[in-house]
Amino acid sequence: MGCGQSKDPSVIGVAHEDVDPGWGTKKPQNGGDAVKMLLLGAGESGKSTIFKQMRILHGKPRDDAERATFAIVIRSNVVTAARQLANSLRMLGLEEELASEEEREAYEEILTNIVDVSKAALLKNGSGQPMSNAYAPPGAENMQQGYYKTKAGEVACREAELFSEYWKMIETLWKSDVIQQSVWPKRATANIIDGHKKFLDEIETIADSGFVPGDEDILLARVRTTDATVEKYHIQGVDFEIKDVGGQRAERKKWIESWESVDAVIFVAALSEYDQSLNEARRTNRMVEAIELFRSVCNNRQFADKPVLLFLNKKDIFMEKILYSDIGLQAPFRDFQGPAKDFDAGVNYFKLKFEDCINDPEHQDSFIHVTEATDTENMEFVLESSRTIILQDNLKRSGLLG
Repeated sequence: MGCGQSKDPSVIGVAHEDVDPGWGTKKPQNGGDAVKMLLLGAGESGKSTIFKQMRILHGKPRDDAERATFAIVIRSNVVTAARQLANSLRMLGLEEELASEEEREAYEEILTNIVDVSKAALLKNGSGQPMSNAYAPPGAENMQQGYYKTKAGEVACREAELFSEYWKMIETLWKSDVIQQSVWPKRATANIIDGHKKFLDEIETIADSGFVPGDEDILLARVRTTDATVEKYHIQGVDFEIKDVGGQRAERKKWIESWESVDAVIFVAALSEYDQSLNEARRTNRMVEAIELFRSVCNNRQFADKPVLLFLNKKDIFMEKILYSDIGLQAPFRDFQGPAKDFDAGVNYFKLKFEDCINDPEHQDSFIHVTEATDTENMEFVLESSRTIILQDNLKRSGLLG
């Protein structure tokens, strides 16, 4: 979908790939130009999950060191989720509904040691030592000191230490009726990541010193993308370079550095975020932000002759959420005609919202995919379809395809 030209002119990522300073200029080994794809979208839309899926489908398997780093990140994710859940419990005024003394003690410990602790205090209270062997893969003793802190980030490492101290209390609070029945259903108001339910359900497994994250765990692990990362693949005789950049507002000023020599853009928006606000701007609806961001990408002259594919992501979460969170009750989407709780009606409604941003008369529905980034089989089909579209578009622009 070549978008029409406008009339008017903290945490270190765990990805091991560094940005190639020659991105967009180097030739692949076969002597031809690599097809360069750029992943764009707002924060927490699922861009990095798609980036990780490409690695699973077309890249090399992750080694022990990488999986150990993700174990740290996952433990940190659990602590973050516990912080959000306990804070939501307090904000909702539901503390009295904790049913047992054990649950109340767990809640108080989490408030004191996890919720009401500033980032500065968190780091100050850290051990300052390299991660213990409980977090290290076989042979890690031969690796450079501090390797895991460098890869996962200081905050994630400290939170992983907090996890080892308080995981039983987090588990107790998580299993309480008030959290399950009253707080978790309202998780959107606290921007708790839906996929982290798997981690909360499997706390005891994650607490085991021998825990090694699988591919599904790695896909669900949340690390804020701050620096651009690039992966290179050779797929069915064609070289591809895929670049992922941070989606939060503070990171978008870096996007312009990635625009030159791009052959295609994949824009990712989360269907499930229609009732959520931005972390960095609590009064701004996430879906509204994604639509306006997509509009700006489509109207950017840098992409006027480039295919821009739209992935409406997190369809699984969207399907669940519409059963209890009415689209039409959200202030920006009161024009939704329903029927309520209807998946197809909801998807088509938001699809039209995004299509209204497109000025290209040659736009085709094949450029829009409804996706579940954590489903490898679904993403394999979508990415193969996208690869075909991008290659055909490139041939068409070069005059080799009518």
